[in-house]
Amino acid sequence: MRFPAVLPAFMLATTVAVCAADPVPPVLEIGSPAPDFTLPGVDGRDWSLNDFASSKLLIVLFTCNHCPTAQYYEERIKRLVTDYREKGVALVAISPNDPKSVRLDELGWTDLSDSFEEMKIRARDAEFNFPYLYDGDSETVSKQYGPATTPHAFVFDGQRRLRYVGAIDDSERRQHVRRHYVRDALDALLAGKEPPVTKTKAIGCSVKWAGKEDGVKAYMAKLAREPVSLSPAGVEELRALRENGSGKFRLVNFWATWCAPCIVEYHEFVTINRMYRHRDFELVMVSMNRPDEADRVLEFLKSRESSNRNLIFASEDRDALINAFNPKWEGPVPYTVLLSPEGEIVYEEIDRIDPLRLKREIVKALNARKPW
Repeated sequence: MRFPAVLPAFMLATTVAVCAADPVPPVLEIGSPAPDFTLPGVDGRDWSLNDFASSKLLIVLFTCNHCPTAQYYEERIKRLVTDYREKGVALVAISPNDPKSVRLDELGWTDLSDSFEEMKIRARDAEFNFPYLYDGDSETVSKQYGPATTPHAFVFDGQRRLRYVGAIDDSERRQHVRRHYVRDALDALLAGKEPPVTKTKAIGCSVKWAGKEDGVKAYMAKLAREPVSLSPAGVEELRALRENGSGKFRLVNFWATWCAPCIVEYHEFVTINRMYRHRDFELVMVSMNRPDEADRVLEFLKSRESSNRNLIFASEDRDALINAFNPKWEGPVPYTVLLSPEGEIVYEEIDRIDPLRLKREIVKALNARKPW
């Protein structure tokens, strides 16, 4: 990845190197013709370069769902489309990422990965006003353009010659933007002039080229080998659990082996933990099974690779244990609570979770406190 120094160090640490046998394609040179393409869009139709033939200028933007830098630019991209549509400028966005080459720990800043189906959700919920195309299966088109990061902008003139390539502007943080590279290039070309800048470095997440799937599998195998343990939780432990004090957002799920909905959704919590645990986040799963069922519970936890913190009710007095955590909770499971570092309830759900909604609540809570 290419990131400014202010970004968290863990984001650099999660970068997966491209295999030497599959080198990163070069970025398209200034003056080159726009490579043709026919790619499926989230709107249900295929889009080709010729669909934009009537536009004076064309922006081909490589972006994706999961990259935090790409997410920071979504509203600016929509505004760019709105401001320049009547001037004859079109924009098409392409996701170049192979979703099979994205690790779970690379999803710590997102609610969605980069599959085509998840792209449809992002475009719908974020109200994209531009075509959003998928190239993750073959990456044939993306390799011809050679984006280095997401987002990476390519501006073509009326003859579809590349006139600008690089960043949208000079900072992912809006308050620090001083130079609007794409807008400046568009204004110059519309006025019949040369863009003041023709090439800049693009800051963002590395493109997830195919070939990293083996690395993803090795990473998942490593996670599967993590130790799984189970500890008893009495009144004092549950009261402390509720008060938090860990300095992290704490997701707590109460479940039991005799609860069918709990078992069905358990894997969702394991995935959520693997996505966000490198941030200020922790998962605690609390079994409401009786203490003499601890061996059965531990066996289940190991089968689910539940290497997070696991607790089990330490006594038969369930009322006292429930009240120690939350007197307002009547006791039905599954029961899920997201606590702030100060112990305030950020999210609460009785019955099965909506995994997408929960992920969004976690990302929203985490991002609201990021240091920059």
